[in-house]
Amino acid sequence: MLQRNNCINLRSLIFFSRYGSSFSKFFTSQAASSLQPVCEPATYRGDDEYADLNWDNLGYGLVPTDYMYIMKCSDKEKFSHGELNRFGNIEMSPASGVLNYAQGLFEGLKAYRKEDGRVLLFRPEQNAMRMMMGAERMCMLSPSVDQFVDAVKQTVLANKRWVPPPGKGSLYLRPLLMGSGAMLGLAPAPEYTFIIFASPVGTYFKEGLAPINLLVEDEFHRATLGGTGGVKAISNYAPVLKAQAQAKSKGFTDVLFVDSKTKNHLEEVASCNIFILKGKTISTPVTGVTVLPGITRKSIIDIARDYGYQVEERPIPVEELFEADEVFCTGTAVVVAPVGSITYQGKRVEYRTGDGSVSQKLYLTLTGIQMGLIEDKMGWTVEI
Repeated sequence: MLQRNNCINLRSLIFFSRYGSSFSKFFTSQAASSLQPVCEPATYRGDDEYADLNWDNLGYGLVPTDYMYIMKCSDKEKFSHGELNRFGNIEMSPASGVLNYAQGLFEGLKAYRKEDGRVLLFRPEQNAMRMMMGAERMCMLSPSVDQFVDAVKQTVLANKRWVPPPGKGSLYLRPLLMGSGAMLGLAPAPEYTFIIFASPVGTYFKEGLAPINLLVEDEFHRATLGGTGGVKAISNYAPVLKAQAQAKSKGFTDVLFVDSKTKNHLEEVASCNIFILKGKTISTPVTGVTVLPGITRKSIIDIARDYGYQVEERPIPVEELFEADEVFCTGTAVVVAPVGSITYQGKRVEYRTGDGSVSQKLYLTLTGIQMGLIEDKMGWTVEI
């Protein structure tokens, strides 16, 4: 069982509703402290029972779980020791680097339950390395790969009863790295905090596994040359909300952004990578400058090549959308999402989806590996 702390304030913060409040309620403004956990660390001893949820109706809202992981360090040291705390609010100075200057990164990965009850992670070391790359760009200290993976494992084990039954969803893990130290002038923060919290999730888009419909956006841009589009900075995401809201108000699922320089080359959907298929060739925009190097993207490229497809990473003109046989998106949240249609400057084009499509084949292969249903010849999964 889980050893529980007698902390009245903490208990008042823990709730198990179907949908949680927005992420902004995860923080409270406290000027006297840079960041402190609300209560004492917790000890996990193991508990395999399922949480009381309707597992057949999981969406993609926040469902608060039992525990979160916290690790801190100053700018004069390295990350060394972290600990599990009951999930709840944290205190942070209003002068913290993340609140004033957006000095923060996040990651996303999932844990899946196998038929035999064991739990699998999918390529967590890749998330760790991407966070380290982002931290270097954002002038932050970051956990090592081993520290990151160990923290993820601890968080999953402490929240194991929230890992959905096989085939019902996954436990989404959200590692956060932020400049939590208080400051006034623009500079790297004097303290950094690494947090992981978790939430059981189902499918990302309201369409479920049905095809999505995208609108090409050429007025607003997700990233620019020389910016932070190639790392998972927290500041990359709020700028897409206006374009996304406008697209959804017109009945579209999401937005496909183009480059800010020529406005003629595909980059990303709001939170996932894009692929187009023509014949036996699969193309996707090159990463590293304004396009995030997605881990699902990387995995799909390897799977597609293993199936004999030619995969090209290159600049893709918008016009190629009108010639493609299939289009699909990839990401931790969406996994592989088939695109049913794309609209660009009033012109709509539809694509092949469903049974027999390449996107479905890639989706079934990837999820089969992630869930332990297919032999993992790549060595991607990590059993906890």
